[in-house]
Amino acid sequence: METKNQLIIELHVNNHPGVMSHITGLFSRRGYNMEGILCGTIGEGETSIIYLLVAEDEKLEQIVLQLKKLYDVLDVKVRKNYDHAVFYNIEKLLAKGGV
Repeated sequence: METKNQLIIELHVNNHPGVMSHITGLFSRRGYNMEGILCGTIGEGETSIIYLLVAEDEKLEQIVLQLKKLYDVLDVKVRKNYDHAVFYNIEKLLAKGGV
């Protein structure tokens, strides 16, 4: 189900209330859609890693630059060759009764 024009933005962020809101708000203000979001804590829980499945288009470069400016975003990586399957298998997992 993966399309050629999708990629993953990997974010390493501080883990506290409001961080996800700042990130999604940036996308909303720019009119840029996220196809999928996965997030989990790292280590003792002070930081998290977020994977955003997005379309690769002319807005991408500006979005990445803006993400890097957010205070709680520690690192941003664009992953063009990651396996997107996990984003598409969630529906199957939920149909089987959840995680």
